Amino acid sequence: MKIINIIFTGLLIMSLSSCKDFLDVEPSNLGDSKTSIQTPSDAKIMMNGLMRNMISSSYYGRNMFMYGDAKGGDMTIFMQGRGLDGLYTFNHSKTTGSNSTFWTQIYNGILQANNLLESIQRIDPSSTNAEFNVVKGQALTARAVMYFDLVRLYGKAYSENKTSFGVPNIITTLPATAQPLRATVEENYNQIMGDLKASAPLLPKIKTSGYLNYYANLAMQARVYLYMDDHTNALKAAQEIIAVPASLYRLYTNAEWVPSWKAQFGLESIFELVISPNEGDLLTASLGFYLRRAQHGGSAALGFFMASTPFLNRLGQDPADVRWGVMSNDESSGTRLGSLYKYSGGVALEGDGKTTATAVNIKVIRLSEIYLIAAEAALTIDKTLAAGYLNAIRKRSPNLPAVTAGNITIDMILDERSKELFGEGQRYFDLIRLNKSITFDDAFGGLTITNRPLTITRAFNKTILPISQDEINANPGLAAQQNPGYN
Repeated sequence: MKIINIIFTGLLIMSLSSCKDFLDVEPSNLGDSKTSIQTPSDAKIMMNGLMRNMISSSYYGRNMFMYGDAKGGDMTIFMQGRGLDGLYTFNHSKTTGSNSTFWTQIYNGILQANNLLESIQRIDPSSTNAEFNVVKGQALTARAVMYFDLVRLYGKAYSENKTSFGVPNIITTLPATAQPLRATVEENYNQIMGDLKASAPLLPKIKTSGYLNYYANLAMQARVYLYMDDHTNALKAAQEIIAVPASLYRLYTNAEWVPSWKAQFGLESIFELVISPNEGDLLTASLGFYLRRAQHGGSAALGFFMASTPFLNRLGQDPADVRWGVMSNDESSGTRLGSLYKYSGGVALEGDGKTTATAVNIKVIRLSEIYLIAAEAALTIDKTLAAGYLNAIRKRSPNLPAVTAGNITIDMILDERSKELFGEGQRYFDLIRLNKSITFDDAFGGLTITNRPLTITRAFNKTILPISQDEINANPGLAAQQNPGYN
C-alpha cells in the first residue's frame, strides 16, 4: 500500500480541480487534503472526483466489465495481441500480466472515500447536516462497491472458502509507510455489508442521475447477499426495489429495450456512471471500441472481443429475442452477429445522446439484474415466485415458453443472466460463485492457449489475480500472502 499512499495526495488534488467546471463551484482549499473540505459543496466536489475515478479504463470504464465477460466463456477473441487478450488467455503472473491497475485504481478510490469520510466526520461529528449525510452515504456505498470488486478479483468465492485471503481492509487514511496485510474474504464481506447498511438510511429515495441513491445501495446489497448465499436477504432487498413506483424504475417493454441503450439514466438504470465527451471520454480505450466490429467507426484498432459460439447459440434459441438488436456482424463474416453495441448506442454508433459514440455512460446495475437476483434468491424459497421473476426477463425471448415452478432450474436463471447481462461484467463471477465449469471458444479463432486448459473450474489457481511484484516490493509482508500458484 506504500505506492498507493504516495500518489494519493496528488490524485486528490487533481480530483478536486478536474470537477470544478462540471459543478461550477470552487473548493475552499485545494492545497491541503485535511482542510480542502469545508462545506457540503466541497464534499460534493470530492464525491464527484471519486466517481470520476471509477470510470477509468482501468476500472468500470472498461477493464472491470471486460474481465467479467472475457473470462466467463461468453466472449472470445479472433486473434491474440490486440489488447486485454491476457484476460481471455489467463496470462497472469506476479511480474507480467498481473493486471495490477485494478489494485492501484480501486485502492485510490477507496483512499479518496476514506479521506472524504474523515473530513466530513471532522466537520460534522454529530451528523446533523443533511447535505453532508447524503455525501457520506454515497462515499460509504462507493467504498462498499469497490471492496466488493477487489475481493472478487483477488479472493476466492465466499461460497468456496470465506476464511481464505481477501484484500487489505483499509477504512481510515494511512501514512505512506503503512503496510497493511490481507484480511479474510469473510472480513471483507462483513466490511462491505457494514458500509452498505450504515449508508442506506443516509441516501435519498429519489433518482439521482450519475450518483448513488438509496436504491443503488439496496441493489448492491441484493448482489452482495447473493454472493454470500444469503437468499433470504437478497430476495428482500430485490423485492423492495421491484415494488417501487414505475415512475422511478420499471422494466422496459420489448419495443423499448434496444432504444434504451441510446439514452442516459433510463427507467431500468439504478446505478449509472457518467462519461462526458469533455471529461472522461475514453475514446479508443472505451468499452465500445473493444466490443464493436473491427474498423467500424474509422479505426482498425477495434473488435478485440466478440460473442462466443456458445453464447450465440444460447441467444439463438429464439431468433426473435429483442437482445439481437444490440448485436451486429463481427469481422469473421457478414452474418455472424458477434459484435456488441450496448456501449455504442446501437449499430449506427449513435452513442447515448452525447456528441461522440465513445463517451457512453456505464450502467453498473440495472433493474433487470434485480429481477434475476430475485429469481435466483427465491429458487430455494418459493419456486412459483422465482418463475415469475424469471419470466419477467425471459419475455425478451417472445417465442420461448414461460418457465413454471415445476421446471425452473438454476441453469435456466444462469442462461437468462447470460443473455440479459452480456457485456456487463457478470458472467465469470456468476459461474465462479456457483462452482460451474467454464469452457472457452478457442476454436473460433483457431487459438492455442498455453496458460489455461480449454475448460476450467474455480479450482484453477488463475481464477483469481496475483498480487503484483511491485506491490510486494512496497509491502513485503504480502509475499507470504500471495495467491496460490503465483510464487
